[in-house]
This record gives sequence, structure tokens and C-alpha cells, in this order.
Amino acid sequence: MNDLETELLKLLLPPDLVDQFELIRIEAMSDGSHLFLDQRNLPPEEYHGHKLESKGFLDQVIIRDFPLRGKACFLHLRRRKWYNHTTGTTIYTSWDSVAEGTRLTAEFAAFLKGFN
Repeated sequence: MNDLETELLKLLLPPDLVDQFELIRIEAMSDGSHLFLDQRNLPPEEYHGHKLESKGFLDQVIIRDFPLRGKACFLHLRRRKWYNHTTGTTIYTSWDSVAEGTRLTAEFAAFLKGFN
């Protein structure tokens, strides 16, 4: 992804998603825009120095974000998992981009909460 695409995504998506995920494809469907993103192969900082091996992705999660051009926006996110050879466990990054108890980005949920 070039710098211009990255800057455009930063205007459209929550900043932490742009840093942690790469855009794979976009599909315009009858129910809105669907953006497919895969997490970059950047292990969590707290495991620096551990021997980690990427083991693919967790199941895809679909969350809603702010509408784009008046149409619903769905983010299809695939988070990475790593096998930690040092501890013998599987690890993944913490997840705070989704509002607790919802399928909305934290920013979008806060925005909607303001209307109540």
C-alpha cells in the first residue's frame, strides 16, 4: 500500500486499525461497503525476545463502522495468532477497537451513544 492509500485509510478508519491491519479488498454490495482487512504480521510488543511463529488467523469478525457516502460500512477483520515457542502457548494481540458487547467500532458506538 502506498503513502496516499495509507493517508486515505486514516481518514476513513480508526487509526489503530490502519496501523495494525492492511486492506485486502473492498466490495460494494447492496447492503453497503465491505472492507476486508488482515492483521499485519507484527507480534505484540510484550513478547519481544520470544520465539514466535505466525500460525494464520483467528475467525473473521465483522463490525460496523461509520457509514461511507451514506451507505453502511462493514469491516471484515482477521486477527493473527502466533505460536510462542518460548512458552508453548498461542498468543494474539489485545482487542480494544470494538465497543464492549457490540459489533461496532468503539468510535462509532460512542458517536451513537451521544444520540441517546
